Amino acid sequence: MADVTMSLEEYEAMRAMIMTGSSSISSSSPEPIPKKRKASGYSKRYGRAFKQVQGQYKTKSGSWMKNGFKRAQKAAHALAKKK
Repeated sequence: MADVTMSLEEYEAMRAMIMTGSSSISSSSPEPIPKKRKASGYSKRYGRAFKQVQGQYKTKSGSWMKNGFKRAQKAAHALAKKK
């Protein structure tokens, strides 16, 4: 087995890295932010249709009626499919 020797500075740097949870000693370049996926045309139509339909399936207080969310989803999908 090979002998590994470290200076005091290297040991302290490695110990600090382990304590902070950092995966690299020097953070020269930040990780790129992943791009968001583009919304499809159907999902945009569905979102608009759901906002249009949801009022019919809510009570005056703004809460959902019994099975209201399920029925609103179904109605919005049907409306989005037609457009």
